[in-house]
Amino acid sequence: MRQATSHQKRSDGNRHAVYEFSLGLRLAHWIRAISIAVLVLTGFYISYVYQYPSDNVFVQSVYRFAHEIFGFAFVACIFFKIYLFFADNTSKIERASFKDLFDKQVWIDQIKFYLCIGKHPRLRGAYNPLQFVTYFILYVVFMGLIVTGLILYMHNYHEGLGGFFYGFLRPIEAMFGGLSEVRTYHRLFMWFVIIFVPIHVYIVVLNSIKNKDGSTDAIVSGYKYEEEH
Repeated sequence: MRQATSHQKRSDGNRHAVYEFSLGLRLAHWIRAISIAVLVLTGFYISYVYQYPSDNVFVQSVYRFAHEIFGFAFVACIFFKIYLFFADNTSKIERASFKDLFDKQVWIDQIKFYLCIGKHPRLRGAYNPLQFVTYFILYVVFMGLIVTGLILYMHNYHEGLGGFFYGFLRPIEAMFGGLSEVRTYHRLFMWFVIIFVPIHVYIVVLNSIKNKDGSTDAIVSGYKYEEEH
């Protein structure tokens, strides 16, 4: 069965289903979400040991290994999502969000909606301006996490991939102020993500309930339901 495109609609009463998120984007989202959860838990252990080793298991190595595996899964998801944003046909509805970004009235209406004193504006893209700006900042933070994480990685593994990155990332390490400062920035970036996640979930659920458009379900099914106009 042929998969629907972003503009293909399935009518149901006074609403129609719009295919908003491709399968690749949804998979990347959930793999990234799982990776973040594991990275936070293992990262806390690496920084502040909260489990003592048993007689037969070197716990630090287990946590570090999990942190590295899910770290590289996270890196793959971030770059795959960036690729999809610019190249995927289904993601053109996301690229259309640029049009709303420079519309002053959409900004005003969106803020009113979040303050519960107005209706949700009709958007031309997948994201409202506040979402778009927030996601842009989030991806800047993601890149900071990746760069600082790779710097920390290369100081543990001096050959192979670590050795490959060593020459490229040493100047960036110096720019941060040294390895100790890199660790500090890595933690700060992590705390930004930790604070962002519950706010993100709250706003997505709020949008879904107030608009009755199933936008929360869209990241699972790919479809949300818009009113007929």
